[in-house]
Amino acid sequence: MLELLTDPQVWIAFLTLTMLELVLGIDNIIFISILVDKLPPEKREFARKIGLFMAMFMRIGLLLVLAWIVGLVEPLFTVLGQEISGRDIILILGGLFLVYKSTTEIHGSMEGEEGTTASAVKATFGAVILQIMVVDLVFSLDSIITAVGMVDDVRVMIAAVVASVALMMLFAGVIGRFVSAHPTIKMLALSFLVVVGVVLIAEGFDNHIPKGYVYFAMAFSLGVEVLNINARKRAKRVVDLHSPYRQPGEH
Repeated sequence: MLELLTDPQVWIAFLTLTMLELVLGIDNIIFISILVDKLPPEKREFARKIGLFMAMFMRIGLLLVLAWIVGLVEPLFTVLGQEISGRDIILILGGLFLVYKSTTEIHGSMEGEEGTTASAVKATFGAVILQIMVVDLVFSLDSIITAVGMVDDVRVMIAAVVASVALMMLFAGVIGRFVSAHPTIKMLALSFLVVVGVVLIAEGFDNHIPKGYVYFAMAFSLGVEVLNINARKRAKRVVDLHSPYRQPGEH
């Protein structure tokens, strides 16, 4: 154990994998934030922590059954000349679920807060947790397969997963509240999840799309939207400043 802690190569692998787990966990955080937004305010933080804890334990559990993970890449059957493995099935079904769920959320947002029965009724705690578990499985599988390709020692993988989830828990609340407070950011996040769902489906059919392109597009769109939010706030301050109803002494 001491040799493991004093080996610089191990620390480099640990830090690299931790950062990678954080990047791969961004879409998970966004999805959890959107789901828990349907719960009463007093339950959201608890549900968010439960969701992230489940993601951590699910990834650790998958790491402990690496033989099963490796076996998932073996072809099970062929469709139109395309070999389909257990991993492919999970990615395809997870991608379809993400596309369906995100599209439904976008439709509900476009219809308005009370536009549909689905949007008017608050989701139950159990239903939200169940949906988080489904997506956790997909994202965990993707994350663990990446980890297995980078690091040989399971202990380093588990340490990186725990560290990355701890960091995600620090920022998940801030991200969740920011998404909840800005409807345009929420719409952008939902659109991002649709793209992630399509990427997962493509991966399931062995059509690799570099996620770096997707994350860059999301970061660029988010940057533009943050500028728009600041511009709208500044314009509102100018309007309020010149409003005839402004009280004397107000700034």
